[in-house]
Amino acid sequence: MNRVDWISALNKLRDRGESCVLVTILDERGSTPRNNGTKMVVTAQKSYETIGGGHLEHKAMQIARRMLSDGDTEVRLEKFSLGASLGQCCGGATSLLFEPVLQSGVQIALFGAGHVARALVNLLATLPCRVRWIDSRDNEFPAQIPDNVEKVVSEFPTDEVDDLPAHSYCIVLTHNHQLDLELSERILKRGDFDYFGLIGSRTKRKRFEHRLRAKGMDDALLARMICPMGTPEVKGKLPAEIAIAIAGEVIAHYNADFGAQKKHAKAPQALSICRPA
Repeated sequence: MNRVDWISALNKLRDRGESCVLVTILDERGSTPRNNGTKMVVTAQKSYETIGGGHLEHKAMQIARRMLSDGDTEVRLEKFSLGASLGQCCGGATSLLFEPVLQSGVQIALFGAGHVARALVNLLATLPCRVRWIDSRDNEFPAQIPDNVEKVVSEFPTDEVDDLPAHSYCIVLTHNHQLDLELSERILKRGDFDYFGLIGSRTKRKRFEHRLRAKGMDDALLARMICPMGTPEVKGKLPAEIAIAIAGEVIAHYNADFGAQKKHAKAPQALSICRPA
């Protein structure tokens, strides 16, 4: 549990472009863990503040994360009896309001601040996306950073993978093959990315596949790693040409994702009110 107040958490997540669900206790009847109006913010990986802990909070986080996974946009109301069926002995009852706070645009994690990455950032700055630009070398970043880009100087870039929102687009363009391999392993182990592109040749891919299989990665997971990356119609070896090819592939992927979401979108529903547990 991260001890950050819920307003600060919402602001932080908004700046990062990360979706969340705001959970609020709407009423309290009898003995309950927390008072009416208490709030908790839940993301796919973390939670901020608390509605009292225990099985109620665990159940609330499960519901919130299922809503995020399903892309639910409707507000939802759930009623709970705080008795044996929920594993709590308060004896009261409460209602929780679940409000999705969904961020629009693609969330991109760009690892590496070399020539290709700097050219790519200028293109991504014009697209409907938010970028976390990560490198250990502060002096490699330009003085001016686009508004939709967050510069992250990290001594251990692989650790940044754990803090990425689910469904991120991961682009690995570092200056170090060993770091590329470590990032690839970390990203694949998470597995909840929507796109993972690794710069390099087919030979590099084969070498990485061999090493990653030795670490337990199966072929289905390795198939999700795009290497070489970039739309093949764009030729050339200049940083700008490579960046345009990568940006074109990213656009093609998020357009396909958006089309799939529209096709499978749920019809609008009325406020969901469940019976007491």
